Amino acid sequence: MPHPTPPIVVQLTPPGRGAVATLLVEGVGAVAAVQALFRAAGARLLGEFPAGRLVFGRFGSDPGEEVVVRVRSGEAVEVHCHAGQAAPAMVRGLLVEEGCRGVTWQERTAAAETDPLRAAALIALADARTERTAAILLDQYYGALRRAIRAIRQSIERQDTAAAKGEIDTLLARADVGLHLVQPWRIVVAGPPNVGKSSLINALVGYPRAIVDARAGTTRDVVSASTAMDGWPVELSDTAGLRRTDEPLEQAGVELARQKLLAADRVILVFDASRPWTRDEDALVAEWPSAVIVHNKIDLVSSGGVLGSGRPAGTATSALVGDGIESLLGRIAGRLVPEPPPQGVAVPFLATQCHCLREVVLALVRGNPSVGAELLDRFGGYMATQ
Repeated sequence: MPHPTPPIVVQLTPPGRGAVATLLVEGVGAVAAVQALFRAAGARLLGEFPAGRLVFGRFGSDPGEEVVVRVRSGEAVEVHCHAGQAAPAMVRGLLVEEGCRGVTWQERTAAAETDPLRAAALIALADARTERTAAILLDQYYGALRRAIRAIRQSIERQDTAAAKGEIDTLLARADVGLHLVQPWRIVVAGPPNVGKSSLINALVGYPRAIVDARAGTTRDVVSASTAMDGWPVELSDTAGLRRTDEPLEQAGVELARQKLLAADRVILVFDASRPWTRDEDALVAEWPSAVIVHNKIDLVSSGGVLGSGRPAGTATSALVGDGIESLLGRIAGRLVPEPPPQGVAVPFLATQCHCLREVVLALVRGNPSVGAELLDRFGGYMATQ
């Protein structure tokens, strides 16, 4: 005879600080597993209480952890304990020793949902940082991506390869947005020393996060701050000033800054509007031609500063007094997402989904529509890793 599947134990509340943590024991034998470790305050067995009753007691060996237990049904029991790390880990560990199988809430969600695309969207939704990105993931949860995949499949069945490829191209055009619904856009702020990069980041995020100092070369390490621009999550990184230097510590900071620039999704180059434009600054702009250009410290220009000619077009700001910050925020957001997806449209949101779509296109180009159709039939399974 096959062995019965053991009940699972999963923590439903997020880890970290809080008043109460909730674990769910679910499956055949759930009540028995909890009852073996739980001592109700009134000395009655857990199975003797009616379903839905909150029962106070202790869990584990004497003196035990104070818990509140609620039997949902014969195959589901909630255990509520102190939050944090230690108490939930102890309760979970004892239940695993008792024969339960520990799973993550993501694994339980994936197993419970009949449509893996819905499960993937729900799992991603938990990490959405803004209302705007959550709304796009909700569209996928309610079937937008599934309907798009079904339409592509139907185009292949009609042997309309051109239509199928066009529909996939439309989806892949939204992939950059989809892949940043949970993971923030990485934006690196760079430029010569002492041009106000740190002050500009503080102005953009709305609170002091980066180190501000009048001395050139103050920022040696990369300092990051998270925020949102027009509803898109971003991580802004403040870097060491880019200049030639013989000072070893500053050289290390400049090298770290360049590494961060190479890994960035977008680059902001900041220059001092009160200083004359130089060949080194021309070279920096040429090195990063797609960067957003910012001419900071215009408050000094209005009081007899330089600004002058020879500068490339850019946004004039004063991080000190806030001039131009709203305009810069809008400009950056426009660079991140030039064409935001309309409400209700399909957006692939996992790297594996995008990979699958590209494989379908490759199969169609090679004249293997049956392979493309088979890949689409398995599309929902492309959700486990990013």
